[in-house]
Amino acid sequence: TPFADAKPIGAYLTDQFLEGNYSAVKVAFTNFETTLTQTPWIQQLLPVQESVLAEKRSYEGMGRAGDVGETVRVHRDYVFEPSPEGVLDSLLPLYINYQVYQMILEARASEHSSRMVAMKAATDNAEQMIKDLTLEYNKVRQAAITSELLEITTAMKAME
Repeated sequence: TPFADAKPIGAYLTDQFLEGNYSAVKVAFTNFETTLTQTPWIQQLLPVQESVLAEKRSYEGMGRAGDVGETVRVHRDYVFEPSPEGVLDSLLPLYINYQVYQMILEARASEHSSRMVAMKAATDNAEQMIKDLTLEYNKVRQAAITSELLEITTAMKAME
């Protein structure tokens, strides 16, 4: 899924929120944690919560040293040009678009992982079924051979 696919979704959600059609925008998605663990999440996109902006998510910092799960808060003084409002007007749509994109990626990774686990289980079950059926086939075949030998032996004894 390219990022361009997430932009119309983010723009639609933002427009609906700004027009007052919704008082809050929350998105439910499946968060990929590990191959065997996907967690259902509901995240509020709008209005943007300050506490969420400062938190580190489970997928942030992958491949870097340090505790990924810890919350990091940094407070610094910045000078904005042209103005804080101008910066926010251009950054907030990007933030919303990237959040939507991240949710899509998390859900897609969860889906692929679930499919992979299901296919592995199906393959393992099919292999076990093949073993069981082969054993059953060999038992029936052995019984048929034993029956034929018994018939031959009985016929030879009867001829003597």
